[in-house]
Amino acid sequence: MPTPSRSLVPGSLSGATAADILELAEAQQVRFLRLQFTDILGVIKNVEIPSSQFRKALQGDIMFDGSSIAGFVRVEESDMLLAPDLSTFQIFPWGDPAARVGRLICDITMPDGTPFAGDPRGALKRQLATAAEQGYVMNAGMEAEFFLFKPMADGRPATDTHDVGGYFDLAPMDLGEDARRAIVDALEQMGFEVEASHHEVAHGQHEIDFRYADALRTADNIATFRFVVKQVARQFGLIASFMPKPVFGQNGSGMHTHQSLFRQQQNSFWDPSREWALSLTALHYIGGLLRHARGMTAVTNPLVNSYKRLVPGFEAPVNVAWSMRNRSPMIRVPERRGAGTRLELRTPDPAANPYLALTVMLAAGLDGLATNADWREPVNTNIWELSFRERRRLRIDDLPTSLAEACDELEKDDVICAALGEHITQQFLAAKRAEWNEYNQRVSEWELDRYLARY
Repeated sequence: MPTPSRSLVPGSLSGATAADILELAEAQQVRFLRLQFTDILGVIKNVEIPSSQFRKALQGDIMFDGSSIAGFVRVEESDMLLAPDLSTFQIFPWGDPAARVGRLICDITMPDGTPFAGDPRGALKRQLATAAEQGYVMNAGMEAEFFLFKPMADGRPATDTHDVGGYFDLAPMDLGEDARRAIVDALEQMGFEVEASHHEVAHGQHEIDFRYADALRTADNIATFRFVVKQVARQFGLIASFMPKPVFGQNGSGMHTHQSLFRQQQNSFWDPSREWALSLTALHYIGGLLRHARGMTAVTNPLVNSYKRLVPGFEAPVNVAWSMRNRSPMIRVPERRGAGTRLELRTPDPAANPYLALTVMLAAGLDGLATNADWREPVNTNIWELSFRERRRLRIDDLPTSLAEACDELEKDDVICAALGEHITQQFLAAKRAEWNEYNQRVSEWELDRYLARY
């Protein structure tokens, strides 16, 4: 196979030009290119083009109908442009090697080239620019758990797990080893630095961890990760799901998000001279997350089903507090210090739009810095065992218990709404309230079992 004149491989294209991408695509026999973006609800969309259109696409001249994408624009203002981020070029490691498929992650612009206010990736870039004005770079790592299920005989999704393994189990209890290894192999071929993979607590539940990066790249990686997991699972006759709580009585799936701020390549969260070796920057950032926890929950936990995970007894946080070691609060500070000092926000789930989730986390943290937010004291006892009075004495609030409550809290939080922007806020709330209303009108099997014969 011919190789490009420069040392260019997918996953290492920082600073690449359009000519570099064309050269690499030709050398790797890329026949089709997916121009990928994410809608407000976090669903990946794409426009696929043949090789004859690659040059046009790399110049940002591919137009699409934005009115067909939920939450984008109205019919009368439908034309939008795809502006590719050349550093995101990847080649999918499956399919015909003589007619490969590549992808580029794109920003969305209006026909005159101005950024589209409803682009989730654009919202994160705006918030990162705000941090940069203050001298900060946000690094993040997201741990997105998922389930592997056996489909029904007709191929429809079901919740029959493919194993009965538990945390860190191995074969024969863990029947997902081969699928996980294939996922890891695909991710590594696409430039990921995978650090570990293992079976999670629930039957059929898995986790694959990859190295942290700057926040924008991390959001791109999570979007790619979810796509790769689903694609590879299908090759094994399985259905992968990032639904937060698919099985009653089992742990749900989280997307624990590790985050830190760096200034001039130095970790701004670390201060060895202070208690806990945490800087005032870290503590005020924690204070910001605590202050805006209820307002940002609709974004980090965006489904009706998300709130069936956020209940006591299944390792998911339900309280607004932080701790050094305790995993029951929403924020945990891992033991590592120095360059590895970071916070772990444990509330988000893998159904969240990663761009919007990181946007609201950073906005909350930066507001904490701007206002010297009170970080309170860490709670090192098991919050789940505390009484209501004890929780109130420690100023421990509860997270929203439903999507409806979370939407109300989001609408009241000016900082979070401003970070999302008016367009995204309005469209997101409209979609989520419609989802809640539809859910409220449905009659569930639980209701029939409990009430039909009794009343």
